[in-house]
Amino acid sequence: MDNQRTVKWGIMGPGGISANFASELKHAPGAELVAVGGRSKEKAEAFAAKFGVPGAYGSCEELANDPEVEIVYIGTLHPVHKENALTLLRAGKSILCEKPFTINASEAKEIAALAREKGAFAMEAMWTRYLPVVRQAREWLRSGAIGEVKLLKAEFGFDGGWNPQGRLLNREMGGGALLDAGIYPVSFASMVFGRQPSRIQSTVRIGETGVDEQFSLLFDYEDGAVASLHSGVRLDMTNDAWIYGTKGKIYVPDFLRAKEATLFVNGEEPVTVRDDRSFVGHAFQAIEAMNCLREGRKESGEMPLGETVELMETLDAIRAQWGLTYPGEEEG
Repeated sequence: MDNQRTVKWGIMGPGGISANFASELKHAPGAELVAVGGRSKEKAEAFAAKFGVPGAYGSCEELANDPEVEIVYIGTLHPVHKENALTLLRAGKSILCEKPFTINASEAKEIAALAREKGAFAMEAMWTRYLPVVRQAREWLRSGAIGEVKLLKAEFGFDGGWNPQGRLLNREMGGGALLDAGIYPVSFASMVFGRQPSRIQSTVRIGETGVDEQFSLLFDYEDGAVASLHSGVRLDMTNDAWIYGTKGKIYVPDFLRAKEATLFVNGEEPVTVRDDRSFVGHAFQAIEAMNCLREGRKESGEMPLGETVELMETLDAIRAQWGLTYPGEEEG
């Protein structure tokens, strides 16, 4: 395998998150952005002009048919992830799909099945997982540095303001805290414990637009471990993570964008690792995807499709407790 070869990218969805991704590809060695697709060619062309992209298309189908494109970053609204992913996979493209992977587990299973059938690479763009200090925290966990993990406390919340027509608070667009912000601490718990909870307790504030604006979760695991998770889209939070074990603890301040992590082992001096990068960090997920493609791997070991599906099942179970559904899902 050529571990240095250029990987040619497409982007589906010329919005804000895609702009972040496009601007960071320069930090991913060997990445070349060759095409962008959108619901309108005008928006795609404006995006292409801004980032110097040679190809601009007015539909996902056109992007999928571009022979230059090897892998596509999907940065569209949650409810159309499935449609975009299936279109691209059917055309033989690999995909890096923005979180949440889909609206629900049924959709995630459909994408995973087609990716495996086509032999295409597919990965959820849970960018936090690939940050260097988060990888270091995972290594501390793997090595047993803090012993048996007993408790995780993690939160991610921000005040997105009051905009009932905007994406965050719009049920038609898959809005709400859980799928947008809350997926980060839920996914972090999955990473820390390596499995989904055996019991979920939750409290939620459903706002006047019909979506969850704020929630708290208590995950119980079969071995007695616990995760306490919190999120909101109308409430600023500290956004830190603490992992407690029988021999010590790990602290990851602002874990979503983590640039620092500290290991506290009982009776020893704390060890802090820092990442002095000058960019946000979206490039690391692109690097992981490209490494997989160059090595012929169809899934990432750090964010495998099976775990993505299981995470969507956990999110489904949480929403079921709240009675929260999205258009197109079965009511009740």
